This record gives sequence, C-alpha cells and structure tokens, in this order.
Amino acid sequence: MTTANTTRSSSTPLLPALVTGGLLAGALDGASAFHAFGWEMCYGIASGLLGSKAFPQAGGGGAAIWILGLALHFLIALAAAAIYGLASRRLQGLEDRFLLGGAICGVAVYLVMNLIVLPLSAVPFPIGPFTVEGLRSGLLFHILLVGLPISVSFWFFSWRARRAIASAHASSRSDAGRVKAAVQ
Repeated sequence: MTTANTTRSSSTPLLPALVTGGLLAGALDGASAFHAFGWEMCYGIASGLLGSKAFPQAGGGGAAIWILGLALHFLIALAAAAIYGLASRRLQGLEDRFLLGGAICGVAVYLVMNLIVLPLSAVPFPIGPFTVEGLRSGLLFHILLVGLPISVSFWFFSWRARRAIASAHASSRSDAGRVKAAVQ
C-alpha cells in the first residue's frame, strides 16, 4: 500500500460517514418496509428477538415493542455502515468506486440478513424458499436503499476530507512562498 493511499483512507472521517450512511439507509429501507408491510413492520423486526410475543395478536405489541423493532432496524443499518466503513479502509479504491461498493454492500446485507440472521432469529414465520422475483426485488431494493446510501456517504466524506487536505496543502505552499519572498 502506498503512502498516498494510506493517507487517503485514514483521512476519511469514519464516524460522520457511518452515522449519515447508516441513518439514511435505515430511513430509506424503513420507508420501503412501511410501504410494503404497514405499521406492523416494527413488530416483525422485534419478533426476531421476542418471537410471536412481539405481535399484538399474540398478546404482545405496544409502544415499547414497536420502538424496540424500530431501534433494531436502525442498529442493523448502522452496523452495515460500520462494516462497510472498515472494509473501505482495507480495500483500496472502494470509496472512489461507490457504485460498485454500494452494489456489493446491498447484496451482502441482503444475503446476510436472509441466509444467516433471519434463520437464526426467533421470527415466527418461515424463511424461504425464495422465488426468483422475490430475490430480484430484494436484491434491487437492498442495493438502492441500503448499499448505495452507505457507499455514497463514505465517498462524500472521503471527498470532503481530500478536498480539505488539498486546500490546506496548497495554502501552506503559498505561505511558504510568501515567507521565502519576504526573507529575500
């Protein structure tokens, strides 16, 4: 790894990019899920921890469980952003190739959620088998609503950091030139 790449990846402010990308992905994916599943969506997410007791029909429900589901939804989005941020520091060029990074991130989140997290959770509904149309739309939504907001956030904050460094470097060069001229 060259010094320029090390400086470049370590200059990206990780926390603002992570929070922005994670919250944006959570909001977009959440809006899509609310559209598809209605207000019960948060109970469905909470059921990953609580099983069928999360639903009002099973004697659960309520504001606390609904908020738990919403909090878990955003926690998952923030975790995806954190993993992408760490990966972008290790894989050279991932921040610059945000379209590719967003596609990879979206596909990875979809596969991990549907093949690992949901089967291991306590959700009271069957996971799979997956239809081709369901797979196609699930992957597309996760690329557009989860992966791209996260990757674009990291690209944007990386670009801002590089611009600030270049501006500071140019300013210090012009200051050095003025000092040299004043000395002569």
